[in-house]
Amino acid sequence: MSGHATARPMTAHPSGPLTGTAAVPGDKSISHRALILGAMAVGETTITGLLEGQDVLDTARAMRAFGAEVTQTGPGGWSVHGVGVGGFREPADVIDCGNSGTGVRLIMGTMATTPITATFTGDASLRKRPMGRVTDPLSLFGTRAYGRQGGRLPMTVVGAANPLPVRYALPVASAQVKSAILLAGLNAPGQTVVIEREPTRDHSERMLTGFGASVHVEHTTEGHVITLTGQPELRPQSVAVPRDPSSAAFPVCAALVVPGSDIRVPGVSQNTTRNGLYLTLVEMGADIVFENPREEGGEPVADLRVRFTGTLRGVEVPPGRAPSMIDEYPILSVVAACAEGVTVMRGVRELRVKESDRIDAMAKGLRACGVRVEEDVDTLTVHGLGAGGVPGGTTCATHLDHRIAMSFLVLGMAARAPVSVDDASPIATSFPAFEPLMRGMGADLRHTGDADQQG
Repeated sequence: MSGHATARPMTAHPSGPLTGTAAVPGDKSISHRALILGAMAVGETTITGLLEGQDVLDTARAMRAFGAEVTQTGPGGWSVHGVGVGGFREPADVIDCGNSGTGVRLIMGTMATTPITATFTGDASLRKRPMGRVTDPLSLFGTRAYGRQGGRLPMTVVGAANPLPVRYALPVASAQVKSAILLAGLNAPGQTVVIEREPTRDHSERMLTGFGASVHVEHTTEGHVITLTGQPELRPQSVAVPRDPSSAAFPVCAALVVPGSDIRVPGVSQNTTRNGLYLTLVEMGADIVFENPREEGGEPVADLRVRFTGTLRGVEVPPGRAPSMIDEYPILSVVAACAEGVTVMRGVRELRVKESDRIDAMAKGLRACGVRVEEDVDTLTVHGLGAGGVPGGTTCATHLDHRIAMSFLVLGMAARAPVSVDDASPIATSFPAFEPLMRGMGADLRHTGDADQQG
């Protein structure tokens, strides 16, 4: 079921040093794509390391509804018997994508050039998010979409019976939109072309190539041009999902702001379209060592060692870096609050249409914790208070957003007084092991009603 019926407040108390190993879950973006491309291949695709958060489980359920055989074989292990490109059947019921903007947009693209009809919905947060950025380019294939005012869910999508290839220049940097168009192009004749002014995460291009599609990428005066040749027969694969750099961001940043911390995070994806946060943290003076670089599942990975130094400094984050770290600005703003000086994050307008308006949510929560923050439509500025300088002592609203919840809980570990969130239940959508993992390293996280709850 979508949504979170019962709120689960949680409080992070100032923590002692975080130590040990943070085995973060598999990459969410790659997990979605592995299930979807496995469902479009002919034969059995095996997946190891799949993120088993609610977002990805909703995508697995959707692939079953479209006719693929999707089964769990063990922890993180899954088998997908696909139906081939253009082989999706019409689902018997509404497709509920829960909280996942990535899931719903990619699935819409996948079925958009097959002559079937599907209706999509999601939780309260997802139903507020705009779908026109995907349905508008999909209409160029001949797809039709009927949703609520403003292009919002619930939405019925009618796939094109005779799809046309598309050439589309992205108006905003979005890996979700790019991927939806490329997935739609699989069942269209000829070549589908997507042009982006600045490169976004390239998991779709990498995985499409691995499954046997013809994908050509080049840099031209128009921008980053991706050309896909339609109607291939996708070959089943064995996909090893690397660990998610967006999930790793939370224990990494917690170690950077909690005095005395020294942790390791193994096997984290180092894809250059996803590493903007780590580049920024190093610029801020973070002690992060990237050990044992290697390749797993077609993606570069490394083991991270992260140590607290107490000497982080504010920086200017250029707008061109936004596509490579768009999900990490909330936790970066927490690090900025614990650094010396001012951190300015530019080019972050996309944050206003995520699971929540993340600029507004982080600004309000940080101010309530005693941090000076300024914002406009495209910029977030945080005036750091230095190590141990954030007062804390408040409850922050999460707005059904997993990254907002985890960010403020990390802040509570480093603040002078506890920080609570009104609902920690959305964390299960992307990082179900967050609480036991952080507690295992020494974080003091408590649910409202725990016998030892204080403050």
